[in-house]
Amino acid sequence: MANRRKGLFFGILGFLGLLITGCAATDTAVPLDRSGPWGKFVGWFSDGIDLFARWTHDYGIAILVVTIIVRLITLPLFLRQMKYSKIVQEMQPQLQKIREKYKGNPQKINEETVKLIQQTGVNPMAGCLPTLIQLPVLWALYQAILSNPMLRTHKFLGLIPLGQPDHYFLLPVIAAATTYIQSKMMLAGNDPQQRMMLVFMPAVVFVGAVSLPSALALYWIYGNLLTIVQYYFFVKRNRPGVEKETP
Repeated sequence: MANRRKGLFFGILGFLGLLITGCAATDTAVPLDRSGPWGKFVGWFSDGIDLFARWTHDYGIAILVVTIIVRLITLPLFLRQMKYSKIVQEMQPQLQKIREKYKGNPQKINEETVKLIQQTGVNPMAGCLPTLIQLPVLWALYQAILSNPMLRTHKFLGLIPLGQPDHYFLLPVIAAATTYIQSKMMLAGNDPQQRMMLVFMPAVVFVGAVSLPSALALYWIYGNLLTIVQYYFFVKRNRPGVEKETP
């Protein structure tokens, strides 16, 4: 609940930060300084995308391969997040009873909710760590785009330059839609704040995707699709009662 909102909050901050810096982007490649640790990290991204692009002959597919690799590296954290989401779903009847019992007393509701979470043994950081990890990856990919002339000029599907915003609005719409689907799947209960984020987060993603290089929107879309698939197989299919509904 609270930690999931924190994760979304940090995600929004990351997109806003990229949006602000993206406004200052130029049309020429910015040389990458690889002398420091961060420069080397960005260089790995740039070189890796070039390598996979040579193998696949497509920078859009190369970004997909990089996205899958990042997800494989962070898979343990995502599995913990999936486990956390499943437990939160199963806790909903108990949380609803707490809200009804202490209606009108938000402090008591928070206290009892914290007690319930502590009893489950769930790590509170499990809900937001994967989101936090995405921020340096997004920033590294953004700088890799600025410093890589080939990535900046390559066109996805022969139409959309990966180094420029998508003026067809195809990728921004898909990025916002997949963000909504992902958030809707992971929505727990009828918390008004969560429902507000259900609308607000896709809107922020859309604005960011319209303003930033299309490669970032493509990376975000790939990540959303992988999360949706992971959530379906690790949480939705194993949720109590699903098997009974299957004929």
